[in-house]
Amino acid sequence: MSAPRPTESELSILGILWEHGPLRVREVTEHLSRDKGEEVGYTTALKLLQIMHEKGLVTRDESQRSHVYKPAHAQRKIQKQVIRSVADRIFGGATAELAMQAFSARKAKPGEIQQMRELLDKLERKQEK
Repeated sequence: MSAPRPTESELSILGILWEHGPLRVREVTEHLSRDKGEEVGYTTALKLLQIMHEKGLVTRDESQRSHVYKPAHAQRKIQKQVIRSVADRIFGGATAELAMQAFSARKAKPGEIQQMRELLDKLERKQEK
């Protein structure tokens, strides 16, 4: 089953939940405010989390007075879905072009180029079989 495609704001919240684990709305609001460098309203975060719950992006534990939210899908699953969407919409499905643009857009972190080489070698071996 595929996950719904998250918006930029929803991705920000998912990133916080993936990093910190299940959180209450107040905690999500604090992390969002810290990350954005500006105050994010409680009701704004609550509304986004409610929408995300309706879309199936997060689950909600209602057993306590303050609801606790956690991601409904693994980070890798959402990442792959977003990448496929970007590849299709912007690069006409050309994943090689997407990868080249990603690597040329900013300086690679130590070890990333080696990781990419290893991935390419692995993919070539799979193609040869």
